[in-house]
Amino acid sequence: MVTIRLARGGAHKRPYYRIIVADRRRALNGNNIERIGFYNPLATAKEKKLQVDMVRVEYWLGKGAKPTDRVADLLKQAAKS
Repeated sequence: MVTIRLARGGAHKRPYYRIIVADRRRALNGNNIERIGFYNPLATAKEKKLQVDMVRVEYWLGKGAKPTDRVADLLKQAAKS
């Protein structure tokens, strides 16, 4: 099954997450199909906190991909702005 989930990056105590499309059986930071955005929870005023390619999200949702709970919340935030 294909999922839309977060992959953690960044430094110690400075998390940075990529929103990726990946096979559910793969490792969290392993091989992914496509990177469709990012989420930076510690963004300052001049940095973007969330960026998502909604066209690609709609494509993958149409193909049957399931977002995780956290990614579903982030997609709702991205749709509002």
